[in-house]
Amino acid sequence: MIVVAHVSDIHLDGGERSAERAERVFAYLDALPRPVDAVLVTGDIADHGLAAEYERASKILPTSAPVFTCPGNHDVRSAYRQDLLDQPVGDEPVNQVHRAGGAVFALCDSTIPTRDDGVLTDQTLSWLDEVLTEAADEPVFVCFHHPPVRLHSPFIDEIRQYGEDQLAAVLARHPQVVAVLCGHAHTAAASTFAGRPLLVAPGVVSTLRLPWESGRTLDHNLPPALAFHVLDDDRRLTTHYRVIP
Repeated sequence: MIVVAHVSDIHLDGGERSAERAERVFAYLDALPRPVDAVLVTGDIADHGLAAEYERASKILPTSAPVFTCPGNHDVRSAYRQDLLDQPVGDEPVNQVHRAGGAVFALCDSTIPTRDDGVLTDQTLSWLDEVLTEAADEPVFVCFHHPPVRLHSPFIDEIRQYGEDQLAAVLARHPQVVAVLCGHAHTAAASTFAGRPLLVAPGVVSTLRLPWESGRTLDHNLPPALAFHVLDDDRRLTTHYRVIP
């Protein structure tokens, strides 16, 4: 059994409110009596892409389990690389592959610099295809920031991931992909994509209000939350969502 804690949209902005909410979530994970196999953070770690925001993130992220991250539209590739990943500065897509608990995590960069919507470039799609080919016998989670489907919120759907047909064509060649994991929407959501579960992590900094709900589009008063994805030995996936009071 593999247990993945899925967190998204921390938006550390130099203020104490966002930091306190993130600290609450990761303190909860660090205090678990049985550490999860991996912690996945699907983007918007920083709110302005500043070095100080990534330095704060490095101090908040948990240490009891491997932590895998991918950038979101509020992140800046150069600072993200240098100040969070401790890698040389560069502006090309930040694509990474990691293994934990017997699963592969293909972390794709869906960001378009200076824009809020997303896409997987041809370079990223080719990279993903190679990663999946090499991991043909292993369960794989494909992860990125922007959801490649409509979630029925005009605010989010306008800035979702486009070019999704190309991604679907890649996934169709690789049946070992057990799920697609993303963030960006600030709401816990479940759908399907290319015949696989598509699971959206709730937001830490705020929660999306849907069109049929009252109030502002983003609710900053609801508590942060996270998802637990559980993959059993038969590659059956179950997801639990947990609110952190």
